[in-house]
Amino acid sequence: MKSRGLVTKTLQYYWRSTRALTLGAQGCVIAGDGRILLIRHTYRPGWHFPGGGVERNETIQTALERELYEEARIELTAPPELFGLYANFQFFPGDHIALFAIREWRQIEQPKPNREIAAHGFFAPGELPADIHPPTLARINEITTGLKPADSWS
Repeated sequence: MKSRGLVTKTLQYYWRSTRALTLGAQGCVIAGDGRILLIRHTYRPGWHFPGGGVERNETIQTALERELYEEARIELTAPPELFGLYANFQFFPGDHIALFAIREWRQIEQPKPNREIAAHGFFAPGELPADIHPPTLARINEITTGLKPADSWS
């Protein structure tokens, strides 16, 4: 199993470093009471929005819907709102993240922790986890205060 993970990580690095552009889709899922869904992964520190990469022959909305379902068992009940498009060049040149604000959704079941997702939870903007990923916190501030989205994810 460990060698499979190493091969996957190596291939991901190769694909990201040799392509001119990569794209990720993340969703800021907002509950009716204003709480925001955050995910804690098993493979990186901090709390993040659910989301992931757009695969070949996949639309950005299909990728968003797939990631929301896989990570949090969330289904959209209306089209998501594209909030911002961010450069994310810190680790891979040409990487971008599309962030969607999602206000109409349903959670079909409570997800159980698995090999990718350690935990998930809904948090009020004023009561976010101490170890929230700084760019995620910045995006929450943009969404909740009406700030103009930054150009860069970091």
